[in-house]
Amino acid sequence: MTEKTIKLINGYEVVIGFETHSQLAAQSKIFSRASTAFGAEPNTQACPVDLALPGTLPVMNKKAVECAIKLGLALGSHIAPVSIFARKNYFYPDLPKGYQISQFEIPVVQGGSVSFFVGDEKKTVRLVRAHLEEDAGKSVHDEFIGQSGIDLNRAGTPLLEIVTEPDMSSTEEAVAYAKELHKIVTWIGICDGNMQEGSFRCDANVSVRKPGQPLGTRREIKNLNSFKNMQIAIDYEIRWQIEEIEDGRKIQQATVLFNPDTGETRAMRTKEDSADYRYFPDPDLPPLHVAAEWIERVKADMPELPRHRADRFVEQYGLPEYDATTLTQSQGMADYFEVAAKVCEQPKLASNWVMGEISRRLNMEEISIDQVKVSAEQLGALIKRIQDGTISNNAAKQVFEVLWTGEGSDVDAVIEAKGLKQMNDTGALEKIIDEVIAANPANVEQYRAGKDKAFNALVGQVMKASKGKANPGQVNELLKAKLA
Repeated sequence: MTEKTIKLINGYEVVIGFETHSQLAAQSKIFSRASTAFGAEPNTQACPVDLALPGTLPVMNKKAVECAIKLGLALGSHIAPVSIFARKNYFYPDLPKGYQISQFEIPVVQGGSVSFFVGDEKKTVRLVRAHLEEDAGKSVHDEFIGQSGIDLNRAGTPLLEIVTEPDMSSTEEAVAYAKELHKIVTWIGICDGNMQEGSFRCDANVSVRKPGQPLGTRREIKNLNSFKNMQIAIDYEIRWQIEEIEDGRKIQQATVLFNPDTGETRAMRTKEDSADYRYFPDPDLPPLHVAAEWIERVKADMPELPRHRADRFVEQYGLPEYDATTLTQSQGMADYFEVAAKVCEQPKLASNWVMGEISRRLNMEEISIDQVKVSAEQLGALIKRIQDGTISNNAAKQVFEVLWTGEGSDVDAVIEAKGLKQMNDTGALEKIIDEVIAANPANVEQYRAGKDKAFNALVGQVMKASKGKANPGQVNELLKAKLA
């Protein structure tokens, strides 16, 4: 980062790094055949391997490895031809083995970067690694009866932990990075991205320091499950650390939790260092070999990446960079736009409608592009009728409403049924214009005296007389000719 990109808060520089646990889109667990389906009754999806019963051995899930390869390809990372699994030792009730199988010294994905925009400024965050590991179970606390239970359904669920360098210097950058990474993992199909169900969990390592000083002591905010909570939690943590330092207290390295009800973070436990986990190679799992041929096969099945698709939209359709970036926020949105653009042959108009009315309706009804109620083909046909002068923009909104509510499906049929065709008959329009000019001598005189508002008033009268069916462009052209 350069000096210009560093934002100071009360004289302090903020330093943020991320660790993101992305649950991989595999039907079974990383080292067993137990199901990973969400929402099952507690402890119904934990097999002997997940429970660490004596005599059981882990077997690697090929699909999980392919997900890791996809991420490495998407982020320009080095995919290790040989990587090692290790045991991360710690005691916790929802960890049956007493250790977690992860990767430490030699992860499968190494390096790479994620680029994104904060406003108009392009940012790039470097990645340290992405390593495969298994999830732990879940502790369930019932405060009413004062008891806790352990649900091991998640134990063994395949995860890819994506670790960044501490390259972010503001909450805005951190949230933008998380959104971009979320877009990438869902786009390439390795994760469903459901933050509420825990499929995409972000841990933010936050510290502050005076400019030029060594890195401050970090605190890790665990399991941020929405972008809104992420912003609130990091902002609070930054303010808290600065206040602590200003009051003469030292920051203690810790794992903290965010309480969305209070908007505050609180310490859960002091933070361990890697040495405390006593990592050592797992003797039950051989090294993971990823051949070059395997990488090429996975690469051949990869979709066009969002940044590449945005660049193509600029080049092929002549869209502004902003439009192209917005339209490639999801693969579904990009697909929708491209179909509509090809139907109407007006890419910029299609972009305006998708980013405007379509996005507004999706947000209003809290639905995704996959649930859109006007198909891309219908939207393209509607834009064609605007462009060829069959209907006005106002009439198009009426047609869109009918399509959205399902009261009609064919654009031309709706236009006909609602009587929305524009009046393009020059003779009929001239007759209306003549009548309006004769009935409004004051406005005519004012226009000829240089008052543009008078002209707009005359156009309004013509549109009213035509019951809104006159083509506004044609009205303007004919009216100016008459008044010349």
